[in-house]
Amino acid sequence: MTSQEIQSLLEAQCAYYRSGATIPVKFRIEQLKKLYATVKKYETEINDALKTDLGKSHYEGFMCESGLVLTEISYMIRHTKKFAKRKTVATPLAQFHSHSYKQPVPDGNTLIMSPWNYPFLLTLDPLADAIAAGNTAIVKPSAYSPATSKIVKKIIGECFAPEYVAVVTGGRAENTALLDQKFDFVFFTGSQAVGREVLRHTAEHLTPTVLELGGKSPCIVDASANIKLAAKRIVFGKYLNCGQTCVAPDYILCERTVKDAFVKAVCAEIKKQYGDAPLENKDYGKIINEKHFSRLCGLIDESKVVIGGNANAATCQIAPTVMDNVTDHDAVMGEEIFGPIMPILTFDDFDKTVDELKTKDKPLALYLFTSNKRHVKRVTTELSYGGGCINDVVIHLATSEMGFGGVGESGMGAYHGKDGFDAFSHYKSIVDKKTWLDLPMRYQPYKSRLYEKLLHIFLR
Repeated sequence: MTSQEIQSLLEAQCAYYRSGATIPVKFRIEQLKKLYATVKKYETEINDALKTDLGKSHYEGFMCESGLVLTEISYMIRHTKKFAKRKTVATPLAQFHSHSYKQPVPDGNTLIMSPWNYPFLLTLDPLADAIAAGNTAIVKPSAYSPATSKIVKKIIGECFAPEYVAVVTGGRAENTALLDQKFDFVFFTGSQAVGREVLRHTAEHLTPTVLELGGKSPCIVDASANIKLAAKRIVFGKYLNCGQTCVAPDYILCERTVKDAFVKAVCAEIKKQYGDAPLENKDYGKIINEKHFSRLCGLIDESKVVIGGNANAATCQIAPTVMDNVTDHDAVMGEEIFGPIMPILTFDDFDKTVDELKTKDKPLALYLFTSNKRHVKRVTTELSYGGGCINDVVIHLATSEMGFGGVGESGMGAYHGKDGFDAFSHYKSIVDKKTWLDLPMRYQPYKSRLYEKLLHIFLR
């Protein structure tokens, strides 16, 4: 779309929102039900598109994308009525007699920009939250996942009029044209580099923004961990979607005394889960494009590879790879990996390791495998990160009962369930003051000793 077409589309959505059509809760729930039914209708086409773009099997496509979208939509269908109600709060004695409450209202006209790694999930999940909160939305999927963008556009076009919800496809030109417009709220999922650009643009209009970014998410394995189970779960989370997951364990910090056993267990799990020839496994996906494939190949130090390392340029596939004896100076530790490469670093002192993590950028996720309760307490209370798991990986984002989001360099704001509704809403603070009584102490002249004493009683 041209800049003029995008501007016209936003103007139409602004007019539609001002009409009040999106405000009734009944309308919102009806739209969510329509979206749910349409996603179910095109489930096979959705999974086919994910297979085309990322090589995902239908099983993984449903488990990690379309199934989670259905879960989020159904959650919002059940809870939107409750979320949209005003919330009564206590009124100070000085404001007697009044009724105080917080009233959630939609942000208004919103923009949702989604990435290519989970192109269906990370487009439809925030859209469900936006609809539940009563907004209009323009959705901009990634140009790197065209097959999924096509089915997203088909679903949204079948469900909604463009003045309510619309899809804009394209690349950088369309991204820039959208960000030049004045939205009431912007929701962005993607890289830190692009996130900075989004924030620069939204700052021009003072537009509130949620940024779901990434970073190098550490995974700590201490000597008290169940090594075999840790290896099993870490291999699943690290190589899911070929490592192209924003909350994948980026690198492993393993206590030296159990490191050899852990490496052995990881290699055994890779063979068990992906077979002796992972690149021939029909359920193993691919890297999104040649650019990212080449970047990842450049991060592999063959002298440190203990399993994997082989690649197929024709299919943009890299086998699940483990690199041992890695240090902070290796290329693989210089950037977020976002691929099927697992660097393993060792440590001797847990407390020193935690202190060192405090000096690093705040990651989107952090994982700890341990049976030591003191270690759990230190990590969960002292380190700053978006979210994570104890003795597992990745699964903390697969629930509508907890918000998901980053902190610091890994993002700002959160969504999923109630947190998603709140992200796309503004809570008005309202005092409904009754007229049958008017306390005189706030009015001039301020000469009454009695009023002054009462004031000190009220304000304490």
